[in-house]
Amino acid sequence: MILKAIKYRLYPTKLQAELLDKHIGACRFVYNLALETKQIAWASAKVNLSCFDLHKQLPELKKECGWLADINAQSLQSAISNMDSAYTNFFKGKSKFPVFKSKKTSTKSFVIPQKLELCSNLIKFPKFREGIKAVVHRKLEGKIKSSTVSKTPTGKYFISVLFETTEDLPVKPGVTEGNTTGVDLGIKIFATLSDGQTVKNPRHLKKSSSRLKYTQSKYSKYKGKRTKQKLARLHEKITNRRNDFLHKVTKKLIGDNQAIALETLNVDGMMKNHKLAQAIQDVSWGKFNEFLNYKAEWYGVNILRIGQFEPSSKMCHCGVVNKELTLSDREWVCKSCGSVNDRDLLAAQNIKKFALRNHVSRTETENHDELPTLVGVMTREAALQ
Repeated sequence: MILKAIKYRLYPTKLQAELLDKHIGACRFVYNLALETKQIAWASAKVNLSCFDLHKQLPELKKECGWLADINAQSLQSAISNMDSAYTNFFKGKSKFPVFKSKKTSTKSFVIPQKLELCSNLIKFPKFREGIKAVVHRKLEGKIKSSTVSKTPTGKYFISVLFETTEDLPVKPGVTEGNTTGVDLGIKIFATLSDGQTVKNPRHLKKSSSRLKYTQSKYSKYKGKRTKQKLARLHEKITNRRNDFLHKVTKKLIGDNQAIALETLNVDGMMKNHKLAQAIQDVSWGKFNEFLNYKAEWYGVNILRIGQFEPSSKMCHCGVVNKELTLSDREWVCKSCGSVNDRDLLAAQNIKKFALRNHVSRTETENHDELPTLVGVMTREAALQ
């Protein structure tokens, strides 16, 4: 079974848009109220209210707030469930403590569990049985798990449908030196491959920076709705271009290779460098890894990773490590063998070498543990020979 998601653009009428906004606001209201109720119960009586306890309070809440009757009950329950999951994940150390959702800054969305119908140009779900106009560009082939309706800062509506297919994940091939490619991610050159290929960084944010600064200064001066919309559209255009670029790069990498080796990057630590923060944000390594990981699972490609402290760009092919190398040095000459090393290409080749070494070591350890120990007959060392 494979979980996949498809995103469709919605084109609601004026009345439908108002009801969608009402759903978004109601789910935010219920989320915040459930979080507040949970916190008060614990602070006053040391009682940890469960998700079920909070769900039971919904009928009474609907009587107090009559306008909630127009909202899909399952969407309200999902808002409470999401809050409870965030609360639980915090105590498991998986996320930060949940905060109250703001009308201005929070993501505007609500969840529709399962009940969804796709027609040729309409999408139907509870409270919208007449259907909302949409461009159904791809058919769903599988069981719908859930759907999320969202509204962008530019006022566009989308629905993301999560569904489960009947197909199984493909079997990943064995990792060899011949079918593995090392990838070094950078800022000026987005990606350098171990075979010498490079992918240039399109620098979407930098290309739009002058227009962005002008619009931002205008918004700060006038704070008009039209200026705010222009700023939102400009940010949306930058994001769409960046995502399109990342999808194309990851698709080609997955299609051309059976195993891809990468370095684990400390992006949060790098963002503390104020001189590089904007460039690192623009290059979006985190989203690149996210796209690459799920596509690798879908198409049966191995992803190998090395530690962030490996000397990938500092170790020459002869094995000597240049400890004096700085970030500004793009080429360096090895004092031992005299070879001239391109920093990015060397890093990509070393990433491949380190990843293969780690993979072989891990495989040997796993095989070693699986061998039976026959006391008095054969030792583990003899069995491995």
